[in-house]
Amino acid sequence: MPRMNRRMLLQAVPLSVLLPAGIAEAMQQTTSSKVYELRIYHAVPGKLDSLLARFRDHTDKLFAKHGMRSLAYWTALDEPAKSTTLAYILEHPTREAAAANWKAFQDDPEWQAVKAKSEENGKLVEKVDSTYLTLTDFSKVPQS
Repeated sequence: MPRMNRRMLLQAVPLSVLLPAGIAEAMQQTTSSKVYELRIYHAVPGKLDSLLARFRDHTDKLFAKHGMRSLAYWTALDEPAKSTTLAYILEHPTREAAAANWKAFQDDPEWQAVKAKSEENGKLVEKVDSTYLTLTDFSKVPQS
């Protein structure tokens, strides 16, 4: 068996073996191409409960089916946003994957049926704001 020099050894050993866990994770985090999407839905007045039910019962599962990981959902505590606002964050592997995931989601016959059924008595959403984000080097978000 050939003798392995230090350079060969260092190239063969994963970085996580050589560095403490926290440092290795931080280095992976800063080189990650993951993007986060903050979405804010402005519901039609009186329709927030129906929108929340659609997300709870269908949308969240369909996001997962299409490679979109939902991190959390929020509603506002104070009016006027309290009765009309849903905010959430999705995690995507890359910005390009986000575009492909959204297209697949929108084209999914199951989503189209869920949306049509939930909007039999009118639209649920007036406006959607979407902002793509990247983690800062000092973020403390757990990595999956």
